[in-house]
Amino acid sequence: MASRVLSPTLMTHVPKLTNSRLKFSTNHRIPSFSSTTIKCKAVGDSRQSSLGQTIYNGVYGPWTVESSDVREVILYRSGLVTAAASFVIGASPAFLPGDSWLSEIIKQNLDLLYVIGGGGLGLSLFLIHIYVTEIKRTLQALWVVGVIGSFATYATLALPAGEDLVQYVVSNPAAVWFVGPLFASLTGLVFKEGLCYGKLEAAVLTFIIPSLLLGHLSGLMDDGVKLTLLATWMALFVIFAGRKFTQPIKDDIGDKSIFMFNSLPEDKQKAFIEKLEQQNLNLEREFD
Repeated sequence: MASRVLSPTLMTHVPKLTNSRLKFSTNHRIPSFSSTTIKCKAVGDSRQSSLGQTIYNGVYGPWTVESSDVREVILYRSGLVTAAASFVIGASPAFLPGDSWLSEIIKQNLDLLYVIGGGGLGLSLFLIHIYVTEIKRTLQALWVVGVIGSFATYATLALPAGEDLVQYVVSNPAAVWFVGPLFASLTGLVFKEGLCYGKLEAAVLTFIIPSLLLGHLSGLMDDGVKLTLLATWMALFVIFAGRKFTQPIKDDIGDKSIFMFNSLPEDKQKAFIEKLEQQNLNLEREFD
């Protein structure tokens, strides 16, 4: 699915499709405009332009993959890789000998890994392509609340106790209340990926992440179960982030025409739909 809306130049030409290279094909049938009918991946057929570009037929008209789109998708995926790598490295001492030099080095840098991983997640949430803006903003808000909660927990609780943030949360389950929103935003992201692309690892992560955090918070989960869930989380997170680079760029962009349409003022959206419906009606009359 896709990120921020299209470039201002492209958006400016939306109401004047007859004069732009995004001219609407008259064989494009207008579907129901309910958001429940929108798919996550790029929709419709594709064709090659005279310039060799692939043109995709979206819900609201043709669109192409620009270089800026490619950069955003790569940054989005890189943010996920950064978050996954930081998490796996930071969690690995749970499975390493306690007195090993590697375990000691990682433990001394847990807060740094937490910041790097949280930053990578924030980058991905900033660039994530979601058709419903309110959902995207909610995930971003959860991330912000989680960052604030993490900083407050470190400054007011962990630091005075002489511990880093991660160790403090492990030792004090109630601190999950403060850092939890950050992981809730991650859960929302993997849920979206699992729902859109049918990825099993993302679907499983949707349940493992909150289960482990809630189990730790409630104190109802023993250490053996926690370690099992943590190991599963680590493995699936690596698979999830790595497999993002096996997807076509267009799939992470989604249907670009929807973002173009959503960026328009309400009155222009209405006029745009009326124009498309009129084109569709004229086409039907030609074949009657």
